[in-house]
Amino acid sequence: MSSIISQSAAALCISVGSFSDPADLPGLAHFLEHMVFMGSEKYPAENGFDAFLKRHGGSDNASTDCERTIFKFDVQRKYFREALDRWAQFFIGPLMIPDAVDREVEAVDSEYQMAQPLDSNRKEMLFGGLAKAGHPMSKFFWGNAQTLKNEPREKNINTYERLREFWRRYYSAHYMTLAVQSKETLDNLEEWVREIFIKIPNNGQPRADFSDLQDPFDTPDFNKLYRVVPVRKIHALTISWALPPQGKHYRVKPLHYISWLIGHEGAGSILSLLRKKCWALALFGGNSESGFDQNTTYSIFSVSITLSDEGFHNFFQVIHIVFQYLKMLQSVGPQQRWEIEASEFHYQEQMEPIEFVANICENMQLFPKEDFLRGDQLMFEYNPEVISAPLRLLTPATANILLLSPEHDGLCHLKEKWFGTQYSVEDIPQEYCDLWAGDFPLNPDLHLPAENRFIATDFTLKTSDCPDTDFPVKIIDNERGRLWFRKDNKFKIPKVYARFQLLAPIIQESPKNLVLFDLFVNILAHNLAETAYDADVAQLEYMLFPGDHGLFIRLKGFNHKLSLLLNLIVDHLANFSTTPNVFSMFIEQLKKTYYIILIKPDQLGRDVRLQILEHHRWSVMQKYKVIMTDLGVTDLMDFVNRFKAELFVEGLIQGNFTSAVSLIGNLFHFRHVFTLKLQYKAPPAEPPVLFRVVELPQTHHLCKVQSLNKADANSEVTVYYQTGLKNLREHTLMELLVMHMEEPCFDFLRTKETLGYQVYPSCRNTSGVLGFSVTVETQATKFSTDFVEGKIEAFLDNFEEKMVNLSDEAFQTQVTALIKLKECEDTQLGEEVDRNWFEVLTQQYVFDRLNKEIEVLKNVTKDELVSFFMEHRHASSRKLSIHVCSLFDTEEKTSSYGDVSELIFLPASPILAKASRITDIRAFTSSLNLHPYHKILQ
Repeated sequence: MSSIISQSAAALCISVGSFSDPADLPGLAHFLEHMVFMGSEKYPAENGFDAFLKRHGGSDNASTDCERTIFKFDVQRKYFREALDRWAQFFIGPLMIPDAVDREVEAVDSEYQMAQPLDSNRKEMLFGGLAKAGHPMSKFFWGNAQTLKNEPREKNINTYERLREFWRRYYSAHYMTLAVQSKETLDNLEEWVREIFIKIPNNGQPRADFSDLQDPFDTPDFNKLYRVVPVRKIHALTISWALPPQGKHYRVKPLHYISWLIGHEGAGSILSLLRKKCWALALFGGNSESGFDQNTTYSIFSVSITLSDEGFHNFFQVIHIVFQYLKMLQSVGPQQRWEIEASEFHYQEQMEPIEFVANICENMQLFPKEDFLRGDQLMFEYNPEVISAPLRLLTPATANILLLSPEHDGLCHLKEKWFGTQYSVEDIPQEYCDLWAGDFPLNPDLHLPAENRFIATDFTLKTSDCPDTDFPVKIIDNERGRLWFRKDNKFKIPKVYARFQLLAPIIQESPKNLVLFDLFVNILAHNLAETAYDADVAQLEYMLFPGDHGLFIRLKGFNHKLSLLLNLIVDHLANFSTTPNVFSMFIEQLKKTYYIILIKPDQLGRDVRLQILEHHRWSVMQKYKVIMTDLGVTDLMDFVNRFKAELFVEGLIQGNFTSAVSLIGNLFHFRHVFTLKLQYKAPPAEPPVLFRVVELPQTHHLCKVQSLNKADANSEVTVYYQTGLKNLREHTLMELLVMHMEEPCFDFLRTKETLGYQVYPSCRNTSGVLGFSVTVETQATKFSTDFVEGKIEAFLDNFEEKMVNLSDEAFQTQVTALIKLKECEDTQLGEEVDRNWFEVLTQQYVFDRLNKEIEVLKNVTKDELVSFFMEHRHASSRKLSIHVCSLFDTEEKTSSYGDVSELIFLPASPILAKASRITDIRAFTSSLNLHPYHKILQ
């Protein structure tokens, strides 16, 4: 594209967070982060800033960590100065009216309730609860209605006054760092910033210092084992150590070095040995660098392992292998490692402006100014003693051991206060205590990584061998496949993106085939893991995942050695095999994966919606039923052989390559890599990449199902309106409509009605058939789904009135904002590749779609947009409501796990009595007309 429009962005970091919460108001720092954005003295409208950003193609966000709070936004450059002024007022003079306090606490409570079913949050809360009394690690950071509204009222605590007091004390200029990015002259930008932000109060009051609380635990408890019941059906082992804070050693990054070795997946690694024993599927070793894991009082180092069923039953041996590896590292001492980060830092792609400024303003709190841009990324120096210091502390005697498993259900009689996690504490058997306290022998199967053959050494930029083009060109097209290519001459980095889809007609034949396909891709990735891990270390990224109609292969990295990785992947694909033990391990894992999808209200809602709309789409529940039957290795190999027999392979290559290399060179020799190695034949007809979509009746239909996680209070409501087979102009109109809808939707359903933390409209492109929807994620403890749908309709009535009375100026402002967004330059090659890959993936090939949409927007009229919306606001609209309803019961249950093998359809209340109920999806869709395959081409 010829335009070079870019977003401007700003971020502000305050060096205060949840560690500073007062003891009688847990979650106050997080609550204040919400409240400061509810209008200011200069701009009092509660959602005024959000509305301003939405009108001008911007966005904003904020987050509260343990010791820092970050606010960020981006907007079109033309409106950056006004946006800066509006944004700065939240720190100069936030309104924080009492009425808004009462309403926004419900948003905080909804955010807390949405976080409750996530095992990562539950584990963190439980681990924090092990800290000694008075240590901030044990605080309840989230906050909820109980801590911020109900209990304060009972204790005559004025939350509103305490919020303002917390703001006055901590939202002070001397605690703040600010980063801005915009295409202005430096002098001009500095002048703006000084003029606006000089008004932020600077009160000079001291804040709490936590650096003297360096040990969060009173005594090591290595003879204790904590068992936990997870929400997901998954076995997971976490071994953690609380180390002295490591921030001052950022130039050496000792935990990076140790985590690189612990998390290594090549030969001689912990995970390699555990995989050979079929005891583990994944391992993470290191520090997440979140505020909870790394702060001024401690640094957490963790080894987290996803166990197989067999691994769970041998978890003490798994722990012993981890301790043996650590002992081996301590005995050999630190070794000089390859300087891979330096190459990656030098050739890194630009971040989105909003993420870049957020990263920099936090770095300004952590590093001296000469390292603001690189302090979090580079290992500046090698210092064995600095590395050895924390390494020596990773001993059995100081480890905390946490074991999660569904097999603990009913056996754990303790309950964590805030998230309700069931857990127990028991003594580790004496034999292991004695073993780990003594001088146990090293394991000869564990050793340091060998030399890495994937490390790039050639970073030269290739000279183009063909005329430059704005879009990919087709360089191969035959009955077996198609290849698209574009040489990068804009970003000029020595990297390549390569993406392929291997389409096979047998995948969608039955739910059994879909399950076997999932097993195949999972085991293929498992087979590749050890040999391909060096490529990952060398910054060559790859991903394999099962699509609806084919196998997707994604590669990215330095072009010098990327071909080695592609050849390795295809070799494993061509020579695929497995063992009964590995097969059984992934059968059990896939059962858990399907279960996890089904118990999430948003995932179940999506599955139900698409099962209704897309003809012949098999549901996750149908796949779950198949995986519970007696499948064998023979079934898998029969499927794999059929899959490889008939394929259509389509690919896109972009970056530092030439078309000659793509066609005939020995790097991406398309014919050799796929056709000769896989020996596949072309299918009789090119397989579809889309589903056919049903035409919904011209009335309101409701599909109301029960949430399959009885311990989860979260419900979800999606109201969907189907528009039908439309062209590019109407798709652009739909985008514009949803853009108009976003801020009023947030204001009506979240800010004023406080229905939930997540409320949003969406433009739906379902296999080429258009529609739009409004979704609210709510809690059964507060609202019924029927009530929520009534409020969604009330919002749409309100929005209809807004649209009818929409001024020409407001309409044109939004049109201009959408045009500018579409004209905005890509910040990295990956964004361009994503856009082009979507066209290849859907076989639409409208690579200049953005330009065509911009042309539509330049001549669209307000009346056209209003008419387009009004088509859906009558009794004969094609409306589909999907409710996933929690029947949450606060009474303690004997089991945390329910049956997920059947959908439970629920009746509607009198509020929705006029809606036609769907209680049998197949019976409902079998009588409907099917749209033909449709692509949005012009």
